[in-house]
Amino acid sequence: MDLGPAEQDDLIRIDEGDHRLRFRHPLIRSAIVGASTAAERRAAHCTIAEVLHDRLERRAWHLGEASVEPDEDVAALLERSAHMAGTRGDSYAAIRALTRAGHLSPAVHDRARRPARAAFIGANATGELVNASHLLEDARQAGTDDHASLYSAATTAHVMLNGTGDIDMAHHVIVNAIEETLQRSDAYDPALDEALYVLMLLCHFGGRRELWQAFHRVVARLPALPAVMTVSAAALGDPARVSVAALREVDELLAGLAHESDPTSIVRIGTSGVYVDRLSGARDAARRIWRQERDAGLAVKKLGVLPLLCQDAFNTGRWDETIRLADHGLLLREQVDYPFYTWYFRYEKALVAAARSDVGSAVETADAMTSWAVSRGAGQMMTAATHIRVLSAFADEDFESAFRYAEAISPAGTLPCYVPHAIWVVMDLVEAAVLTHRQAAASIHVRAVQEAGIANVSTRLALLVGGAAAVAATTDDEATALFERALSLPGVDDWPFERARVALAFGERLRKAKVTSVAREALLTALHIFEELGARPWADRAGRELRATGWAVQRESGSAGLTPQESEVVHLAASGLTNKQIAERLHLSPRTVSGHLYRVFPKLGITTRAALRDALADLDEQ
Repeated sequence: MDLGPAEQDDLIRIDEGDHRLRFRHPLIRSAIVGASTAAERRAAHCTIAEVLHDRLERRAWHLGEASVEPDEDVAALLERSAHMAGTRGDSYAAIRALTRAGHLSPAVHDRARRPARAAFIGANATGELVNASHLLEDARQAGTDDHASLYSAATTAHVMLNGTGDIDMAHHVIVNAIEETLQRSDAYDPALDEALYVLMLLCHFGGRRELWQAFHRVVARLPALPAVMTVSAAALGDPARVSVAALREVDELLAGLAHESDPTSIVRIGTSGVYVDRLSGARDAARRIWRQERDAGLAVKKLGVLPLLCQDAFNTGRWDETIRLADHGLLLREQVDYPFYTWYFRYEKALVAAARSDVGSAVETADAMTSWAVSRGAGQMMTAATHIRVLSAFADEDFESAFRYAEAISPAGTLPCYVPHAIWVVMDLVEAAVLTHRQAAASIHVRAVQEAGIANVSTRLALLVGGAAAVAATTDDEATALFERALSLPGVDDWPFERARVALAFGERLRKAKVTSVAREALLTALHIFEELGARPWADRAGRELRATGWAVQRESGSAGLTPQESEVVHLAASGLTNKQIAERLHLSPRTVSGHLYRVFPKLGITTRAALRDALADLDEQ
């Protein structure tokens, strides 16, 4: 090829070092391609493919572009390249390769299966549900087979879940597809693997026994399941009854994340650790995905790991980080068509809001979650909303409501199947029962959780069960022994909120028993942790108990122990604004503003709103 004229016109340059041809401007390259014929472009693709034998993905793409007629060899090569792209997390490349493979497939079943798989990847990994629906329609027009039906059903379930949100209908579609496939063949394949995982998530979101029964029915017909499926069904579905063997498998899978790069695998394995308190094992891998700056489908990959990071941050007392991550998640959610994810992040923010006394905001989120979930059969979301209400009721020291809400999740004396939040509210239920003089309910619940053995699942659950048993103890000596045992468990410092709550309950029991010096030690521990967390309602409770022992609780000069938000509210109220106006100014609810003022008046030593201005002036002089 004579390149001299092109060099003379400064259109191209030949690098003297590596002898590579470079265009002076990208538009020149585009102009050359645009001026070529289709036959010339196909010939160029063939030529390039011939020299790329050691680079499968690029060679497959060039052969795909060079092909006009169906060619199974090229289609199979493209499918292999799609698998490689998916493994490294490049979902868009996988979709492109599978779509082209479908067009080049001679067999009808392959023309249906490959686009259906592309549609599933689109729905599961990129967030482009509209494009996934188009690919799904291409697969249906091409024909059907077992593999295509499974991928189609899994894709349809994703579209339903993030569209109408009808969990029962999505569950029905995917169960029917799996059962029809199993009637024809007992062979296990990747399509069945993906369909079963989607079915398991639908069962979890639905949170009802009948949904899980269908899952176990189809699983019983299979000779084996992937490890992540087995442990997720146990640890995510019914963690109160998870076996030691399943926990060991969870730990092994989490240990393998150190070398895992596939975002889907990281999310699935990490999710298996949510209710069994193993999220720390997925933390580094999830953060690797979160910190990626440039990658195809990055928003969806981050969206997948953020719920894990949020829950981990909340559990381990990094609440400011929880809020930051949740806010990032809500922003990312606007970039992709996954509305279901919104509730993960609003739930985490509401937990922090409730714990930090912004009860009005927390309850508003719980109401919104319930409203969305009821019509869609999302029982797990309704339970999560009730969990927010439990924490909010404790923050308001409304122990009667706290007991009723905790019992709505887990009736006293039972740990209902497929309600994983039941193990999270063990101490809430028992403590609320004791504080509302329901000693029998507290005792039977402690007995139930001890018999279930959930204390063996994690240190956090052992701390909650031990604290609950101590709270329910009928003698001070027994209570003291149980509290001391719970608070001396190895690793309790990893769970600061739970540790502080148990220490607070211990201090309250000791103070009533007039063991003043030891009570102060427990109460001071609780107070310091609550203050570090910003858990003002619990810090106030610990402070009151300390004062009852004769201890003078120290406050910062000029603050009267007000939180930053309480300070904002009280200064605006002193300026003459109404609760509604303050709420609008600070983006809170009027109920939250009222709650802040209710708690601030005793701190300032006043009883009326009219006294606010003078009380604040006195603070400024301190």
